[in-house]
Amino acid sequence: MTDFEALAQPGIRGLRAYDPGHDLVALRRAAARPPLELGSNENPYGPSPLALRAAIAALAAAHVYPDPLGGDLKRALARHHGVEAAQVLLGNGSHELLMQLAQVFAGPGDEVVASQYGFAVYALAAQAAGATLRLAPALPRDAAMPRGHDLAALRAAITPRTRLVYLANPNNPTGTWYAGEDFAGFLATVPADVLVVVDEAYEEFVDAPDYASALPLLPRHPNLVVTRTFSKAFALAGLRVGYALAHPGLLAVMERVRESFNVNAPALAAAEAALDDTAHLQASVEANREQREALAAALRARGFDVAPSQTNFLLVRCGETTARIEAGLLARGVILRPMVGYGLADCLRITVGTADGNARLLAALDEVMA
Repeated sequence: MTDFEALAQPGIRGLRAYDPGHDLVALRRAAARPPLELGSNENPYGPSPLALRAAIAALAAAHVYPDPLGGDLKRALARHHGVEAAQVLLGNGSHELLMQLAQVFAGPGDEVVASQYGFAVYALAAQAAGATLRLAPALPRDAAMPRGHDLAALRAAITPRTRLVYLANPNNPTGTWYAGEDFAGFLATVPADVLVVVDEAYEEFVDAPDYASALPLLPRHPNLVVTRTFSKAFALAGLRVGYALAHPGLLAVMERVRESFNVNAPALAAAEAALDDTAHLQASVEANREQREALAAALRARGFDVAPSQTNFLLVRCGETTARIEAGLLARGVILRPMVGYGLADCLRITVGTADGNARLLAALDEVMA
């Protein structure tokens, strides 16, 4: 028989496919009652009605290819962020863009730096490109930002072979963040030929006064890339729209590997419409903030160690009872995200739900812990 593993490129041979945590479709089909899905950091309040109407209207032309340039959405995003359209690159979710950055700018013999508890896609991107991943140690568990990015450690991990640095603010899966002024100081020390990719997938949820987006630093740092997504706060996870903001020359190089029509027509239309519905976005963000604080307080009252979060999820340390809690909740139709793949076997990641959803979670948790 053909050894397909041997035929694969070296970087792919050592790669493990992205782990979604659970087979959600199978769980839904097997459940007598719709499960409470709190493992994927989805927005339970749903997308803007304007976005839904735009997506449905776009389906009437489903026989026609979408705009290969995504021009209307790119121009809308450029206006939204105060940049030129040439500084916007669209992706099938930000996941695609994070992978492409390594594909274009790193390879065998190069290094990619990321934080110990950073988003799993950073490691996948480095390995798929054949580059060497260097993990910088995260902050300790007892730090103010437990297991968050240590910017000093990330800077120390950069070598002459480094081509990319991935970091997220706020970070998945920890929910932690770093101060804007700290990142500005870090970026100023990074060599100009090292690309710094800041994943801001959860930026819209942030209200911490010391946080600052990396976007204002773009004019001074051509090696900076900021990625965003419509999957989280805008609640368009099922349509898969992400984008990168960076120097036009950098994105022009990336355009060479962008798949034709990589963002479908309903997604383009929905994302553009969602940008205009600021009231719906703000309502979702405010509801998430209220429920995040309430859920964190309820979990701490039950004795759990809950990390600070500026996202729509909480990282909860459950200790030796983690596996039992996760299994017990799953048996009761409550789906959380186990963190074994992140090296956090004593933790669970819990998406912040609605008031009713969080009440169901806590009631099931009390049953498991009884």
